[in-house]
Amino acid sequence: IKQSHGGSSTQARAVIDGLDADVVTLASYLDTDAISTKGKLITSGWVDRLPHRSLPYYSTIVFVVRKGNPKAIKDWADIAAPGVQMIIPHPKNTGNGRNTYLSAWAWALKQPGGNDAKAQEFLGKLLKNAPLFAAGGRDATTTFMQRKMGDVLITFESEAEMIAKEFGKGDFEVIYPSLTMQTEFPVAVVEKVVDKKGTRKQAQAYLEYLWSKEGQENAAKNYLRPRDAELL
Repeated sequence: IKQSHGGSSTQARAVIDGLDADVVTLASYLDTDAISTKGKLITSGWVDRLPHRSLPYYSTIVFVVRKGNPKAIKDWADIAAPGVQMIIPHPKNTGNGRNTYLSAWAWALKQPGGNDAKAQEFLGKLLKNAPLFAAGGRDATTTFMQRKMGDVLITFESEAEMIAKEFGKGDFEVIYPSLTMQTEFPVAVVEKVVDKKGTRKQAQAYLEYLWSKEGQENAAKNYLRPRDAELL
């Protein structure tokens, strides 16, 4: 099994440009759909070929702050305040970054008198507090945890739990904002590739396995929210 990891949009572009992936498990519907609409490698209607609109598991967006939360970050407004640095992946080419952007936009719309103009203004303030845009979720984690940059890392709930597993729970805290998004990770068979290679049966079976009891347990053990209601 060969794997390729990186920002969701970057991976989609690689597949469109010729990376022979049998399956894609990306962090954004838009990126998977681009392989269908732009790359013509997946036929239309792909999202309905697997259960739950091809979403075997999901997560949400949370804040990771330094131990003791020295900047008293509780919600999106606190991250946009002067003197706060946030670490996120690039909103234009990663699912993590895009979901962060959309979560903050949704929060701004829900505020008293909220509208698109005010949301855009708020996002401008928020993004100015990013000293850099990481290449992907893992790169953002490394920047925050190992390079010690930033006051808050905005990431998937599942990534926050992986940080605890890798670095221990002593150096950070997880904050759930008042409003956040359900983040979805669609999976799909890259049909033109598997038909060329003769691997459709194996690729289909691999993805279907994600909905099996064992596959769902594996997702839960890796801190993703499984579709199996009992496991969840």
